Amino acid sequence: MKLSKKSEYGLRALLELTLAHGTTTLQRHQIAARQHIPVEFLEQILLALKRAGLLSSRRGVKGGYELIKSPREITLGQVIRILDGPLAPIGCVSKTAYQKCGDCPYAQQAHCPVQHVMGSVRDAIAGILDHYTLDDFASGHREG
Repeated sequence: MKLSKKSEYGLRALLELTLAHGTTTLQRHQIAARQHIPVEFLEQILLALKRAGLLSSRRGVKGGYELIKSPREITLGQVIRILDGPLAPIGCVSKTAYQKCGDCPYAQQAHCPVQHVMGSVRDAIAGILDHYTLDDFASGHREG
């Protein structure tokens, strides 16, 4: 799994929104300036996060974006899945977007060595990202 710029920028934007949670809304140009994110790209990211139910927005002078849920309820895994899709390195081990391997000689067998290893990779990635919240992220807390 390689984290895309979309997810990287999304996590950085959410860091700003987490730090502001419960106190104020942030306008997209504020987030873009603080995190050095192109505002046009940020706009697409914020819209995707809003559609997924993580953010709300208000128009006007006192408008902007804010988290709908508590930062303790949103995991990094959830955010990355919204912006980049499944965490699995290959489709045949994905729990959210499974795809059968058409060209793999092991596709018709009970055991696939590649699937076994990549399943472990998926589990390790999800095990960290699905237990690491925006609150942990903002506070610098590290899962042990």
